Amino acid sequence: MQPRAIADLSTAERRAFFDRDSGVESAREDVREILPKVREEGDAALREFSRKFDDVEVANVDVTAEAERAVDEVDEGTLAAIRDAIENVRAFHERQRPEDWRETFEDRELGRRFRPIERAGVYVPGGTAAYPSSAIMGVVPAKVAGVEHVAVATPPAEEINPVTLAAIHEAGADAVYSVGGAQAIGALAYGTETVRAVQKIVGPGNPWVTAAKAEVRGEVEIDFLAGPSEVLVLADGTADPEFVAADLIAQAEHDPEASVVAATADEELADAIAEEVDRQAGEREREELIREALDNDASGVLVARSMPEAVLFAEEYAAEHLSIQAEDDEELLDRITNAGSVFLGPYAPVAAGDYGTGTNHVLPTGGGAKVHGGLSVDQFLRSSTVQRLDRDSLDSLSSTVTTLAEAEGLEAHAESVRVRLRGDDDATDTEG
Repeated sequence: MQPRAIADLSTAERRAFFDRDSGVESAREDVREILPKVREEGDAALREFSRKFDDVEVANVDVTAEAERAVDEVDEGTLAAIRDAIENVRAFHERQRPEDWRETFEDRELGRRFRPIERAGVYVPGGTAAYPSSAIMGVVPAKVAGVEHVAVATPPAEEINPVTLAAIHEAGADAVYSVGGAQAIGALAYGTETVRAVQKIVGPGNPWVTAAKAEVRGEVEIDFLAGPSEVLVLADGTADPEFVAADLIAQAEHDPEASVVAATADEELADAIAEEVDRQAGEREREELIREALDNDASGVLVARSMPEAVLFAEEYAAEHLSIQAEDDEELLDRITNAGSVFLGPYAPVAAGDYGTGTNHVLPTGGGAKVHGGLSVDQFLRSSTVQRLDRDSLDSLSSTVTTLAEAEGLEAHAESVRVRLRGDDDATDTEG
């Protein structure tokens, strides 16, 4: 990983950094064969795909009871960590709950009310690692929002990781299903004999999961299309290259397609970061996977001509995770608008947000932070506006309403106002 100057990047090199995608297109053809079969054949299709893709014979799709029992299989230290993480995530997300309100605007009573959706589905990945933290990040915000039925789908295995199952149960899931991949998304979207259909599906997954979410969007709501993990570290000369490298390595161990970037205006620091990355990679258990991520075209140590140039790069990159390790970190933060989650200072590693601080780690990737944020309580809520008018307040609005209604050619709209305002005193005092 040799440092490169931002100013010297070719068009193709810049495109590799900025045009990161979620891998949907590569899996779309497969998904379009899987989803209809799940819709038509239900549980039988889920079992068939579990044999085909996971090499597992699934006896019971519903493993809710197994998740409850898993709590007793997990050692006390791990269980305590799970419960501590859940409490931190719950505390942060409870702060997000909006309150209903009603106020008077001149003579009009207007307001807004919030209600949770009834059924939500959370996808918790399996595969190369266990992800109990993803269960916590998906289930807890839904329960804080007040969702009545929260279902979790997680890939089958000869023995599903008990830590993942315990985390799902402790987070408050109402149902747990042993099904993964695109077929899990289909089951949550359409329902089967065992799986209850939901209104919204959230959670990260592999390209097949993401492609399936793209396909069912419209029939159910989804959070967003998340791709491989990514981090960008903005660092000045005060940063510790060992810390910066550690954050890059940590994200690289997620996926060979992960994008890990450091941007600095200090050439000496850039060289030191590159050296540290190479050293630390050799000490990690997942070294081979890490080096694949470090070598992909969307990863690198970049040298800017100034910190403002580094900030401009960060804004265009719109990182899932943005770490700012600089003396003037608050000033740099004030210039950032595009980031999923921000980590300030040398002692805020991304891993802290992944597991312990309470913020949510289900975040937009591939530049998605330019248009939306990460998973939160409000994604499980719908809002309604409320208005109450008396005769006088309607009268004061009548000219505005009737004029605009007639300008749009909607005469009946205008008449629905006039009928309330004409006639004798008894008629006009009647509220509609």
